Amino acid sequence: MAFMIAAVLLVPIGDALSKSLTGVLGPFEIAFWRFGFQMLVLGLFIAVMRRRLARGPWHLMIMGGLTAATVLSALIGAFVTMPIATAIAIFFVEPLVLTVLSSLLLGERTGWRRYAAVGVGLIGAVIVIRPSWDIFGWASLLPLVAATAFALNAIVIRKLSGAMDAVSIQFWFALVAAVALGTGLMTFGRFDLFSFGGGFSAHGPWGQLLFMGALSGFTFFLFAEAFRRTPTSTLAPFQYIEIIGATIVGYIGFGDFPDFWTWVGTAIIFASGLYVFQRERKLGRIDRVEVSGRAE
Repeated sequence: MAFMIAAVLLVPIGDALSKSLTGVLGPFEIAFWRFGFQMLVLGLFIAVMRRRLARGPWHLMIMGGLTAATVLSALIGAFVTMPIATAIAIFFVEPLVLTVLSSLLLGERTGWRRYAAVGVGLIGAVIVIRPSWDIFGWASLLPLVAATAFALNAIVIRKLSGAMDAVSIQFWFALVAAVALGTGLMTFGRFDLFSFGGGFSAHGPWGQLLFMGALSGFTFFLFAEAFRRTPTSTLAPFQYIEIIGATIVGYIGFGDFPDFWTWVGTAIIFASGLYVFQRERKLGRIDRVEVSGRAE
């Protein structure tokens, strides 16, 4: 739990660094360099620790990388126009989206109570989005895009986790995401720090980008260690601590503070998500008792 808390408190720092670069770089290029340096850090970790770089089905690794690229690009795009805490509050519908997609794509059992919780949580998201829509327009939907992509990414990870360790999964995801984003940027000529004629810009924010990659790699290591030691259903509610860090970092770094309706919608999303987590833990205990009874 300590690893999980540390990880979710570090995530807003990376988000703030990304937001601070949006004045000089586009969201896709920020995401490209963040994935590139993250891949470098994870690769060095694998080499130093002499760990085996596992591989899974290519179509799943590619899908995982593309969804990861979508998550980060959409969130950074949202940070361009709205406070970090507001974007994260909308993004927190992800566990609810994951509940629905797990039922549709993985065949996991989902009862009407959890579907009702999902509906209530989406109402909370609408409460957050509605005033933001008048101010930010279509950008208010970017955190929803990121949440859906993150839920799909989590499903891919579940499918790969039987054959690959967590570090290998994220290394391949970062590689695929960097290649996809880099190809798109070169195709449309949107690189600001690199050109075929002039090479790399010596005056770019390389130190900050490298730090972001290292921070992402370290944060992922904390997540991986937390989930390796403790059941997911126990750790999941701690993800909501991120909104505290996002609010603090957003206020200190950019003078942003969520308004009243953002807090109301966030509270509804939190309550719905926590109900889903609690319901999953309860059903998990019931399933274990049933299995134990059949074994006896």
